[in-house]
Amino acid sequence: MKNIYKILIAFVGVLAVSCNADDVESRPVVEAATAPVLLSPKSDFNLVLKLENAAGLATTFVWDDAQYEGSTTVVNYSIEMAKAGTNFESPSVAGTTTDKFKNFTVAELNAAALNIGLAPFAEGQIDVRIKSTVGAVGSIPQISNSYTIKVTPYPAWDNWGIIGSATAPVTGGDGWGTDANLDYNSATKKYSITMNLVVGEIKFRLDDGWTTNYGDNGNDGTLDAGGANIPIPAAGNYTIVADFIAKKYTVTKN
Repeated sequence: MKNIYKILIAFVGVLAVSCNADDVESRPVVEAATAPVLLSPKSDFNLVLKLENAAGLATTFVWDDAQYEGSTTVVNYSIEMAKAGTNFESPSVAGTTTDKFKNFTVAELNAAALNIGLAPFAEGQIDVRIKSTVGAVGSIPQISNSYTIKVTPYPAWDNWGIIGSATAPVTGGDGWGTDANLDYNSATKKYSITMNLVVGEIKFRLDDGWTTNYGDNGNDGTLDAGGANIPIPAAGNYTIVADFIAKKYTVTKN
């Protein structure tokens, strides 16, 4: 009886292997045929992104679909972006879809621009292309043509600046009309700027307005909400560093 069971088990095993082999041999082969074609936006696209428009539509990426030979299957598309001139050495995936278009809000395009290293408040160039794949993740890729678009992003962190009569050579007028934006260091969580100042005063303020501003009532390096103007006693090149978490700042003459 045991021998009969052994023979039966062996027969079932051989049958299963045979069926699996037949399945593999009869399985349709999917092959790349035609790459997607990016249609828009093209290289004449130039947009200044603004925080107040974050939820609005920035642009829609549109492309002709990719073609694959073999059985019908879902085509996945990735919108890849890279700093212009890097030849997509380290592309960033800004979005994915199975459609032939992808809407980007101002916030989404801004995040994509910052993610590849574009500087806030400065016009930067982004190379954009579409990659199609089918089957397992990343398999049978096809790459579209590319366009270079221009984008001026805003910072994804709070927009702090300095203003005051001491900044007049850089900001113009009497110095109290326009902010000089501070750079943010995500590692130290501090803001800084190096610039020429003249004898006068400065204050820190948020989003180019007076709703949130800091001065220093004791001129002791401590930031006070709505505090007194900070004096700059001598003209020269200065590095200013502010920590709005610890409420401390330094003004150092270089």
